[in-house]
Amino acid sequence: MQNVDFCCTFFNYMETEAQDTQATAFLHIPVLRRELIEGLNIHPGGHYLDATVGGGGHSRLILATAPDIRVTAIDRDGAAINAAKETLAGYESRIQFWQGNFADYQPGDVLFEGIIADLGVSSAQLDIAERGFSFRHGANLDMRMDQRQSLTAAEVINRWEEKQLADAFYKYGEERLSRQIARRIVEQRPFQTTNELAEAIAHSVPRKYRYGRIHPATRVFQALRIVVNQELSSLETFLNKAPNWLKPNARIGIISFHSLEDRIVKHTLRESELLRVLTKKPIIAQENELNENPRSRSAKLRFAERVSL
Repeated sequence: MQNVDFCCTFFNYMETEAQDTQATAFLHIPVLRRELIEGLNIHPGGHYLDATVGGGGHSRLILATAPDIRVTAIDRDGAAINAAKETLAGYESRIQFWQGNFADYQPGDVLFEGIIADLGVSSAQLDIAERGFSFRHGANLDMRMDQRQSLTAAEVINRWEEKQLADAFYKYGEERLSRQIARRIVEQRPFQTTNELAEAIAHSVPRKYRYGRIHPATRVFQALRIVVNQELSSLETFLNKAPNWLKPNARIGIISFHSLEDRIVKHTLRESELLRVLTKKPIIAQENELNENPRSRSAKLRFAERVSL
């Protein structure tokens, strides 16, 4: 892979302390960065789509490989777009931003030499208390990736029927105790904050589950986030559209972080008539990356290539 030595300088930059703002909070270390850049098979002069730009880490790696590469960068989150603009200062002439759901993106007549997506909630979104993604911080139940949308986690928790909640917790959180958790929530609502909800969930499960490896609210919060942002349906739509945006022999690389996402990625890439899967098994982080970036532990990267017409 050409021009990979530039990575060291960028990695040092990404690891500096972030300031306490939403934009700088997105300046995290991009996961599976070496594997993604090598597998994407970047060509000088190419035009690439970063469908989840986040803080701009992966896009910067792509842009740095050659002076004539262009990137179109998408994200739902306005704070992420602002952070990416900071990270990619100096590349303004070669990058175009679009805020919105990647499932709604329309490239027109443009065909890309490669497409990447780093799925799910970002570390920054979890760490910014007021976004309401995590019960580690007390905050309003929000969980919107795109702050322009109306549906919030509070509306789901306080207005959905018990069966709807139970089904969502089971389907999107793989929560075995979904029924009793939903029953407790309906009995005690309304809830306004993440802490209130997490405490109610903890007290709705048997005592032995309260002190396990993960907090009893973890799966419910995952399910809520997926529901609020329609993550899985958006992913399916995007993966069905994206092969049509690729030039022949161009590649698509998708990083997922939980089994529900990975299952969709695996099967949709494999079933596409326009793609040839390049990774029988997902690429995972090696020990050195696991040591420097614990978030990479659950990351899985899959590649496919657009077949020639």
